[in-house]
Order: sequence, then structure tokens, then C-alpha cells
Amino acid sequence: MRLHIPIHLRWGDLDAFNHVNNTSMLKLLEEARVRAFWKPEPGEEAPQTAVLSTGVDQGVLTLIARQGIEYLAPVPYQRRPLDVEMWFGRLGGSSVEVCYEVFNHPESVERQLYARSTAVIVLVDAITGRPVRLTPQMRTAWEPLVGDPISYQHR
Repeated sequence: MRLHIPIHLRWGDLDAFNHVNNTSMLKLLEEARVRAFWKPEPGEEAPQTAVLSTGVDQGVLTLIARQGIEYLAPVPYQRRPLDVEMWFGRLGGSSVEVCYEVFNHPESVERQLYARSTAVIVLVDAITGRPVRLTPQMRTAWEPLVGDPISYQHR
């Protein structure tokens, strides 16, 4: 199973070559990750996977330990949102490997895969900086999304 998170491009995401800049792509993936896994504010909608609390006041931080990305095609500006497919390549004790594939809008004439990415996220105590174990609630919400990790074409 995969989550599908729609993410709109902004004109400012493009660079001088008229496609999405690499740093902008990482920000788009971050936005998809927050929408997929962080609890919504009251009145907002979110998938059932949105179980992480936000902010230092909750006592736990989420840190990126590693992130990789493989670009397969330039992403041009488009009005319809990109389709960011997400799943977990691995659930560890205090870390998760989030996998992404970035496509054009699902209703586009031809489906285009633009990029794949992986991010290893570690939960840490906000005061000590020591790793914190995934909670049973996180595991219950996320285990249905565990699948094969990304196998990159270019090594």
C-alpha cells in the first residue's frame, strides 16, 4: 500500500532552466512527509498515518539522518498537483526509511515518474538528543505502508 499526497508547485520552485530546482524538490518532499505523518490541527483532514506530534513542546524531534534522491526527468511547471507516492522501506527501533516517488498528476494524459527518494528519519528526545523508540501507535499506523525499499538505477 502507498499513500498518495498531492503537492502543488509554486512558480518560485522553478530555476533558470525552467524546471523544479533540486532544493525545491527536497522541500516538496518535506511538505508531503509532514502532510502524511504529522497530526493535523483541529478541523484539518489528514490520512490515518498522521500520528506524529509537532513541535519541541511534545518532547520528541524528528531528524533527517540521511536523504538521497534520483532525478529521472525534469519537472516542468504545472497547475495540477504532483502526485507524491509514499511508503516505508523499513521501520526500525527509533528510525524509519520513508520512500517517495514523484509523478505528474494521476489524470495526466501520460504518467511521468520524475524522481525517487529515500529519507531516513530518526526520532530523538528533544532534551537529551538520544533516540526514542517508535510508539505502538506509530507502528500500527505505519506497518500497512511497509514495502520494498527503492532500488536506484544510478549508483
